[in-house]
Amino acid sequence: MVGLLAKHFIKDRENVTSPAVRQAYGMLCSIAGIFFNVLLAGGKCLAGMISGSIAIMADAANNLSDAASSVIVLIGFKMAGQKPDKDHPFGHGRIEYISGLLVSVLIIFMAWELFQSSVGKIFHPEETKLEPLVAVILIASIFVKLYIFCYNHSIGKRIDSEAMLAASKDSISDMAATGAVLLSMFVSHVFHINIDGWCGVLVALMIFYAGITSAKDTISPLLGQPPEPGFVKKIEEIVMSYEEVIGIHDLIVHNYGPGRTMISLHAEVSAEGDILVLHDMIDNIERRLREEMGCEAVIHMDPVCMKDEETQRLKELVIQAASEIAEELSVHDFRIVRGPTHTNVIFDLVVPYDFKLSDEKTTEQLKKRVQEYDSTYYAVIEVDKEYVER
Repeated sequence: MVGLLAKHFIKDRENVTSPAVRQAYGMLCSIAGIFFNVLLAGGKCLAGMISGSIAIMADAANNLSDAASSVIVLIGFKMAGQKPDKDHPFGHGRIEYISGLLVSVLIIFMAWELFQSSVGKIFHPEETKLEPLVAVILIASIFVKLYIFCYNHSIGKRIDSEAMLAASKDSISDMAATGAVLLSMFVSHVFHINIDGWCGVLVALMIFYAGITSAKDTISPLLGQPPEPGFVKKIEEIVMSYEEVIGIHDLIVHNYGPGRTMISLHAEVSAEGDILVLHDMIDNIERRLREEMGCEAVIHMDPVCMKDEETQRLKELVIQAASEIAEELSVHDFRIVRGPTHTNVIFDLVVPYDFKLSDEKTTEQLKKRVQEYDSTYYAVIEVDKEYVER
């Protein structure tokens, strides 16, 4: 149904990098989510009243909260689609993450309420009845939730939406919860053992887990998570496809919401090259990144002395010394400054965040190794961190 509606109401629906198309998909899925969840809540309320089951009523309340979540996602997509303005020059895309976080908070709150009411039913159980209509409603709701999961997961992946992926995870927990309710009704009917309250607690815990994982997924991009390795690899392939580029480092990806990405990096070029030609090449790379990757790019040129034999020899020695300490260490921005009594060997050392040694001990070891080659060499080291995963 959602796919059919998309064909009729979303123009240029294949262009999922377009903010307008992303917004249209998000709003369409949110409206579908409101419709289906209200329908499920009504059906389960009826089933709960017929059977007298607190677990079914808890499941119905959960579906009602899912409908409210879809309303939040709908508003989030609408606000995130606003154009940049003077107060928000990078757009409003992060509102989508905030809406996903609000959905997660609502899920957690609902889980707590259901947990409290279910614990009460454990101490004060009431008889439940398994009627054919109740079973049909619960089984049908599982299939409806499966459909909701499928379109939210598929389109969420396609348009890179954390809010929709959070909704899809919630659907999985809802299916498990409804299955647990159905099981409790069956056990009560066949074995005459009332586990309705316990199943209600299980439903609440499933919903709580879904809320926590969804919150984690939406908080990470707000705090500044690293970009996907595939995205980084594509950037490196584009930049390194130019013969004049010797290497790249200090790549930083700034995420202002889906489809609103800025990157900055340092491109190493020969110090002996024509600066006008090199500048023209950098302009072309920035334009290509914008067209192919959909991101604004700022590239800093780092000149590398390719014809100075001493510089190249020292660079190889330093790289070798760093690799002897640990293979994860890398060196860039290498240069030397000669003096009458000593030579300063200046470079940046990239140290992983989870490296076993402290930055101070790592640089101290490397400085000692440099001086072991020649006592007149003094290493001047700036510690760098990698902002992307490779």
